[in-house]
Amino acid sequence: MGNLLSILLIVLVFVIIVLAFIYLKMSMDEKNGVEKNKQKNKSDEESKSNKATQSYTKQSIFDFMEFDKIEDNMIIQKNGKRYLMAIECQGINYDLMSSVEKNSIESGFIQLLNTLRYPIQIYTQTRTINLENSLQNYRKRLDDIEHSLTSKENKYKQMQQSGKYTEKELNKQRMEIIKEKNLFDYGKDIIFNTERMSLNRNVLRKQYYIIVSYYAAEAGNDLLGDDEVKNLAFSELYTRCQSIIRTLSACEIAGNILDSYELVDMLYNAYNRDEAETYGLEKALRAGYDELYTTAQDVLDKRMEALDEVIEQKALEQATMAVEEARSEKEKKVMKKEMSIEELAEQMAEMIIMENESYLGADIAEEAIKKVKKSSTKEKGGIKDGSKEKIKRTRRIAQS
Repeated sequence: MGNLLSILLIVLVFVIIVLAFIYLKMSMDEKNGVEKNKQKNKSDEESKSNKATQSYTKQSIFDFMEFDKIEDNMIIQKNGKRYLMAIECQGINYDLMSSVEKNSIESGFIQLLNTLRYPIQIYTQTRTINLENSLQNYRKRLDDIEHSLTSKENKYKQMQQSGKYTEKELNKQRMEIIKEKNLFDYGKDIIFNTERMSLNRNVLRKQYYIIVSYYAAEAGNDLLGDDEVKNLAFSELYTRCQSIIRTLSACEIAGNILDSYELVDMLYNAYNRDEAETYGLEKALRAGYDELYTTAQDVLDKRMEALDEVIEQKALEQATMAVEEARSEKEKKVMKKEMSIEELAEQMAEMIIMENESYLGADIAEEAIKKVKKSSTKEKGGIKDGSKEKIKRTRRIAQS
């Protein structure tokens, strides 16, 4: 019995040890699995970020757009191996036509298909109508009408007040005012209705294009240069497009060949459907989105220019202040001289007499000086008699 219990105890201990070992192994495997998943997720994120970075390279963008450049009214693809030219067509309302007109349109279209000796593509582009430009034109025109109406009304009032015009002339002017007012009211209604239409974002219009292609291999001469192939492609595409336009005229459809700017506008709307309404091509070009980088002036150079401007401004202020002060001093001297003109005249008269004393004689000179002083005293209402010291001081002043 004791041996049996010992054997059972040994088996139980062995089972416990095995279970513990299995538990530890499972724990280690789970921990390693978590770390592997983290590393895998991290590597996936890095690969995704690398892919995102690679997807925004310049070459990937050109590959996505599927064209190299736009030049000479042509879209150039595949490094100059394919050239495209586009024709914009004005749509017609086929459903509103009579049966005779429909037959004529169908015959013209059949003629177009029979004359084609090269592949074409028909491309339809849906655009949201932006009525802001129309509203601006309407408002400008309405302001002109309002200004004209105001001037005519003022003229009519002047004609009434003058009383020089006959009743027939007044009635004629009144009719002109009524016509102008009706035109003004009509313009306001147009602006109101157009603004209400602009609130509806689902106002759409369709643009129809025919794309004509030309391959450089069609030239049949591998010795031609790139410029020669491009000139040949332009001539051939222009001829094909003109032929299509003449054939479309039989269907009463007007068409014109898109220039380079119009091609850019077409592609811009194709690749920027959501932003084309808010940020049109003209706004994008004015904003400088076509510029890859900008260069700025050196900071120290800009600071030096700013200091030069400050120095020049301060110098100008100082020069102005100095001129004003000099002008004020001169004005003060003039004013002082004007106030003491009588005194200066007396001093100069005495000086003249003293200079000629040797010719006049001392007695006559002294008497003449007394008379000069007496006359100046009368004019001033009384001035003390001058002395010889004063005469000498006046002579020193005159000589200085």
